[in-house]
Amino acid sequence: MALLDVRDLTVTFQTNDGPVNAVNGLSFAVDTHETLAIVGESGSGKSQTAFAIMGLLARNGGAAGQALFDGTDLLTLSPRQLNRVRANQIAMIFQDPMTSLNPYMRVSDQMAEVLQLHRGLSKRDAVAEAAQMLDAVRIPDAKARIGMYPHEFSGGMRQRIMIAMALLCRPRLLIADEPTTALDVTVQAQIMQLLADIREEFGTAVILITHDLGIVAGFCDRTLVLYGGQIMEEGPTQAIFDDPSHPYTSGLLKAVPRLDRDDADLLTIAGEPPDMSHLPAGCPFSPRCDWVRDECPGLKPPLVPFAADRRRACHVAAEEITR
Repeated sequence: MALLDVRDLTVTFQTNDGPVNAVNGLSFAVDTHETLAIVGESGSGKSQTAFAIMGLLARNGGAAGQALFDGTDLLTLSPRQLNRVRANQIAMIFQDPMTSLNPYMRVSDQMAEVLQLHRGLSKRDAVAEAAQMLDAVRIPDAKARIGMYPHEFSGGMRQRIMIAMALLCRPRLLIADEPTTALDVTVQAQIMQLLADIREEFGTAVILITHDLGIVAGFCDRTLVLYGGQIMEEGPTQAIFDDPSHPYTSGLLKAVPRLDRDDADLLTIAGEPPDMSHLPAGCPFSPRCDWVRDECPGLKPPLVPFAADRRRACHVAAEEITR
């Protein structure tokens, strides 16, 4: 049985202009110790998928379907029940550590609060264990620096603090939402290596949410490509990079700078992301697709297996798609 099994997940926000369908019938699974990347442009539904699983949707948002964690449907739990699962079983690293950390509280107090609430430790023991976790995420002189405020750390160090906080209760699943946003390339590499080391040391399954395909290739076992809140393609990461089977995936890969080709070959996907309140009846990518067929705008392609451990939703044959 999968550690996390998401079935037909739909996320809808009620707005003054009508409902906005951020996620539309998403189904996927994450196994124990596995790393899954969820990729796509901004607005494709990546973060809202994570927020729905964690029970952190905005007040005007609602989720339907199932999110089975170790057999328990997270979408049916009360806030109190869900709070027992969060941190203890599932933890999340948010995009911006500066806004996620309380600027008025010392790091020691923020980290100790997690351990006091979820594991019942005393303040002294909680601070001591928090310092050990900061040391584990390679913050120099952790015992001395744990008493500092967030603004006294660099962006990369603040992200390490967020990772440490997420790991305090040894969760079985870690959701990392754009963990390298706004960090320079060197620090990005350090953070991704840190996550890889943590995955090996703690045996934690990881969902990596990102729009940066460059950090996915060397880290994730499988990749889920989203567009318009729907799955366009899913499969082993190496297979998707070597042989993309969907026009959207192919477009994303062509937009990634590479050392083995000229800058002149760097392409973009024409057009704009879809209006989530007025999605096409058929394939949401059809208005921007170079391989569009007559049936694409009006007939939604089913998500079907087409190769070993791979699925795609497209009316065009996989062998016709070129990278």
